[in-house]
Amino acid sequence: MSFIAAFVWSFVLWLVLTAGTKGMLWSPEEVVAGIMFSAIVAYSTKNIIGEKTARFLNPIRLLEFIVYSIGPLFWGMVKANFDVAYRVITGKIRPGIVRVPVELENDAQYTILSNSITLTPGTLTIDACPEEKALYVHWIYVKEEEPKSSEPVSGSFEKWARRLGR
Repeated sequence: MSFIAAFVWSFVLWLVLTAGTKGMLWSPEEVVAGIMFSAIVAYSTKNIIGEKTARFLNPIRLLEFIVYSIGPLFWGMVKANFDVAYRVITGKIRPGIVRVPVELENDAQYTILSNSITLTPGTLTIDACPEEKALYVHWIYVKEEEPKSSEPVSGSFEKWARRLGR
């Protein structure tokens, strides 16, 4: 199953990157080359990607991820951009590193939440500590030294990370 997942992702990426290069959507040569390169990539990464990645091929999970990306994540990024612009213009910053407690269960959930926080302007995930059930985040304006939950730093991202990474 991991070979199939890696092959599908590689081939879709190939098709996206080569679309419309010779006046048509794809030439037969591009499709054949894509199949060959995707097979090579899939074979060489099948042990790295593993069975866990196949869960992201689920169409419902993919739809949930798209909804998250164009909904809460995008809105969080828009709000953070305005906040960072305000802080740069006014000089009102209180940078610091905070320990953010989280209730996540697996590596996929930690990865989704960490990347979502890092993509948001003004925050940067420095470390994920599953054994402590915490993330360490550099924050441009520390409102709480010891937040009781991830809400002040990540908004609804933790809820979505739990849902997408299960």
